[in-house]
Amino acid sequence: MPQPSTKRTKLQPPVLLESNSQGLRLDSTLASLSLHKFQVEDHHLCLEVAQLLERYPLLPGAVIGDRQSFLGIVSRQRLMEFMLRAQTADLPMSALHSCIRINTLILPASTPILVAAQLALRRSLYEQSEPITVQLDPQTYCLLDVHELNIAHWQIRGIETQTRYERAQLQMIQTERMANLGRLVDGVAHEILDPVGFIWGNLVHLSDYTQQVMDLLAAYEDYLPHTPEAIASLETEIELDYLRQDLPQTIASITSGAERLKKLVISLQNFCHIDDVYPKPANLHECLDSILMLLKSRLNSEIQIVCHYGHLPPVSCYAGQLSQVFMNILTNAMDALLNQAVRQTVANELEKPFPAQWQNLHPKPQITITTQVRPQSANPDQPSSNSRWISIRIADNGPGLTPEIYRQILETFSIEKRVTKETSLSLSYQIVTAKHGGKLLLRSPHPASETGTEFEILLPLA
Repeated sequence: MPQPSTKRTKLQPPVLLESNSQGLRLDSTLASLSLHKFQVEDHHLCLEVAQLLERYPLLPGAVIGDRQSFLGIVSRQRLMEFMLRAQTADLPMSALHSCIRINTLILPASTPILVAAQLALRRSLYEQSEPITVQLDPQTYCLLDVHELNIAHWQIRGIETQTRYERAQLQMIQTERMANLGRLVDGVAHEILDPVGFIWGNLVHLSDYTQQVMDLLAAYEDYLPHTPEAIASLETEIELDYLRQDLPQTIASITSGAERLKKLVISLQNFCHIDDVYPKPANLHECLDSILMLLKSRLNSEIQIVCHYGHLPPVSCYAGQLSQVFMNILTNAMDALLNQAVRQTVANELEKPFPAQWQNLHPKPQITITTQVRPQSANPDQPSSNSRWISIRIADNGPGLTPEIYRQILETFSIEKRVTKETSLSLSYQIVTAKHGGKLLLRSPHPASETGTEFEILLPLA
């Protein structure tokens, strides 16, 4: 009894899916490249496929499948080699697929071009020229010419190099601008510090002179018990008793203001200090106090600063750059606490219950700064070394970071993300790790309190 013949489908011509006309970017995927959609069934003859490949010279090959599943691919070169070895063109594609065993690289269309190029280069030398199989959906497969992938890869590398060059230029301009600003601020600080020095130096003499005048008045009163009417009238007019009490307090207030202004100017000088070529020993507690002095206007009475300073030896570092790190972290903490305070005020005004994630906060927003010398730790997220480390922990009792924001901050710490977008925290990470050989750790929520955010700066202690 004869077998029923299998109905053959007509071979469909290939379809070219054009590339994205907007151009390539650093995050471009395979979907933005030109893809060839050409699928043949396992019963199609090799001659039919070869004739179509001859009509379309840019077609890298064909996708082999049956009516239900994907079987593999064949490149233009492999098809011609098979036909020459078989010395016939009447064989079906199923025979070719059973004879040619090549590991097919199948990638989803969402794969970044940079990643796809690396995976393609890892193939064996025999498979280097084979096209890449791009899966658009579970039933649709397309082919990507490996040469086009390499061209796109080098184009993106060129874009990345240009971006790095432009970023380096911007950093150089910004560095020079900050250096000029630092020199300007340093000059202004000197101009302020000079008259403050005059005031400060003369206040000591003014206090002594005032006390001597007061002693002289007291002696006159002792030896002249009967005060003339004109002098008594003058004492009443100038309120001598009140003047005796208020004048020392006025001098003390001027002294306090001059001392505060002197500290502020010194803090400004330290923050704008241009680091030397080589690191120098510095007192980190003085650096922290200087930054807190500069940020005091933002603190007001809303945020409480609690400092738990341990005994730290002088640390060899770039003090100016570390001061910038402290400024960035403290500013982020203050912004989070101020935003939380605003939300709480609005919620109270609207008589809405406070969100559950904020219920366990302290009544007053607080930033805690803790410093200590830490030996080698078994904690996996801390550096392992036989030497000791300086630990500076800056924690707030705010609502903490959402998982999405936490992930975004960690991504900015990577070199790839810093190329496209540099933030204050990514710059701080670079200063701590690249310039000082330390670690910048982020914890949110804080493991101890299950709320808030903590940054820990670890610096090697030589």
